[in-house]
Amino acid sequence: MEFFSGNGIVRPVRLSDETRRFAERSLSHEFGLDTRKTAAVSLDDVPDFGELNPLEKYAAAIRRIAERCPVRVCDGEKISCSATLGTAIDHTVPATFRGDTVFEGVSHLTIDYETVLREGLEGLKKKVLDSLMKHTEVRRAAFLENCLSVIRSFEIWIGRYLDALRDRPEYADNFAALNRVPRLPARTFREALQSVWSVFAFCRLCGNWPGIGRIDALLGPFLSRDLASGEITLDEARELLAHFMIKGNEWFTGDVCGGGDAQHYQNIVLAGVDGDGYDVTCEVTYLWLDLIEELGISDFPTTVRFGRKTDPALVRRVSEVLRFGGGVIAVYNEDLIIDALVRAGYPPREARRFANDGCWEVQIPGKTYFMYCPFDSLRILQKDVLERYRGTRGPASFEELYSVFTGELRNTLEEIFRSVRRRFEDGDSGCGTWKEGAPCTVVSLFEEGCIDRGLSYFEGGPMYNIVSPHIGGAADTVNSLYAIKKLVFDDKKVTFPELMETLDGNWEGAEEVRRFAASRYVYYGNDSDEVDSLMARLLGDFADGCDSLNGRCGYRFPAGVSTFGRQLLWAPKRAATPFGRKAGDVLAANCSPTPGTDGEGATAVIRSYCKAPLVRLASGAALDIRLMPSAMAGEDGIDALSSMIRGFVTLGGFFMQIDVVDPDLLRAAQEHPEDYGTLSVRVSGWNARFVTLDRSWQDMIIEQNEK
Repeated sequence: MEFFSGNGIVRPVRLSDETRRFAERSLSHEFGLDTRKTAAVSLDDVPDFGELNPLEKYAAAIRRIAERCPVRVCDGEKISCSATLGTAIDHTVPATFRGDTVFEGVSHLTIDYETVLREGLEGLKKKVLDSLMKHTEVRRAAFLENCLSVIRSFEIWIGRYLDALRDRPEYADNFAALNRVPRLPARTFREALQSVWSVFAFCRLCGNWPGIGRIDALLGPFLSRDLASGEITLDEARELLAHFMIKGNEWFTGDVCGGGDAQHYQNIVLAGVDGDGYDVTCEVTYLWLDLIEELGISDFPTTVRFGRKTDPALVRRVSEVLRFGGGVIAVYNEDLIIDALVRAGYPPREARRFANDGCWEVQIPGKTYFMYCPFDSLRILQKDVLERYRGTRGPASFEELYSVFTGELRNTLEEIFRSVRRRFEDGDSGCGTWKEGAPCTVVSLFEEGCIDRGLSYFEGGPMYNIVSPHIGGAADTVNSLYAIKKLVFDDKKVTFPELMETLDGNWEGAEEVRRFAASRYVYYGNDSDEVDSLMARLLGDFADGCDSLNGRCGYRFPAGVSTFGRQLLWAPKRAATPFGRKAGDVLAANCSPTPGTDGEGATAVIRSYCKAPLVRLASGAALDIRLMPSAMAGEDGIDALSSMIRGFVTLGGFFMQIDVVDPDLLRAAQEHPEDYGTLSVRVSGWNARFVTLDRSWQDMIIEQNEK
């Protein structure tokens, strides 16, 4: 099997033949299809299951999963344990009662691996017992007892793997590591890698999609010590880490599934500073980049933290890997993000530790409950604002129109705030304690604060509780407002009623005006101060609205910008736009320009984006950049990518997703999917193998790359 680069560049070979064959087996769906063979365990024979309370049902489900899930030991694997129940792939706890699943999984979080590496499950158990001594309230005590039950289930599951590995000399190293971790603190790189993998695999075996986060910060100190002592060589470490990456691909089935097969939120973050401000970049950082370059496995979307002081060697190495395409690597500007988090009220030490939520939204790993609430700002403009003026002469000025729009935007934020406030005991009268939530003890164990407070992840347990409104369609809204301003108020090309009538008719009979609107004006994404200032104003007003609600209840309310592919779902409900697009068109993604409106290249797009008040969007604002392979060829291409990354940081960007792909190649993959099974593309906050996207998603990706 070819490890597909997508642009004709030959991938290097560093790994052993055995490890590459292991990757081939995984990429050929072997392990994913094996996982699908057993969908879930049954709870039908659990005595009186229907009469149990939710926590008791959850404990029974996790125990049954631990006791009865298939145990899979892959030939030649260098780390062990697997998530082997198919329904877990669907974000559901894989346990059924009378044919139905009982609990949903949890995602959009990066769990606390640090405590397990430092203290082991035994340390967690001690924390639970200590917390039980101080929490006698029935609700909290029941949660903590549930924690002990889940830890015991975890131990049972590990024990089954030890039994499978016992007396098999070829797995002696696996057995030795697993016999210690995650029960006890890790001592070596191998043990640390096995410990992180075991926690990750158990969490997702139980239906959750956790992120990994800062893998080099977690594992780097162990590898550095082992290299210094001669415990391991760099090549041996590369092989071990490769098996971690390959096993993370074990849910790949090759099935077409909407937004693609690899969106399980298991993102990786590399480089950047630690809580004390010291750079964590190390051998693990570069080994992980080596593996992306060689294998191109898309299941671990990786974001690299860059700052003004980042070593140019890392910028260059990332650029070398980026040119292979696939969108596996993205960019954080840690200088701006740390400033944004401190501005949002986080202590500087915590802000410096930021990672992601398993996708790309920013959070403090292992300490954060996170929920984002997306909405379509273009729909607000079209339905709630423009419709208000139907049958009238229209707004007296652009400022009146904009004021009405921002009023509706604030109403949307108030509605989001009220909907979340209902999760508190006091309901709409105020904010007291969180109501009891669905059991989620597996992830709660690995979120700092839950054990100490005796509250689950869904009940305010983590140190930081985040509800983040995410504005979508921002570029489309700005372009629409700008076109109205120019067409109606500045150039007086049409009256407001005439424009409304034209939009109602989907531009039929008004092709001359449509072409004028589409081509005469310079829209967001072309480094035009006039329209870019409107984007900055809109996002600033959005952030103001979020800030006005922040702290009024038991959670933070930071602003963010995203679509996560929803522009495809929103399209059928959207009317024709004033800037010349017709009803139903698939428009802008995330904080990126509307397709077809940016004609000045990637640098202009970045400049437009960086004029927005990104430091006020503490949850994140994603920019998508798509480049042709021909522009990335040779040393000049590497230099160009390096300059783009440095420019993004210097100008004050937040988060940038870069993909290098040829739309002609994507069309070939549509016609002959059997030849392009591992071709990866960046979708939004994740990567997907292109052939596993459904046709509408494929067409959207192709269109975004063409325009």
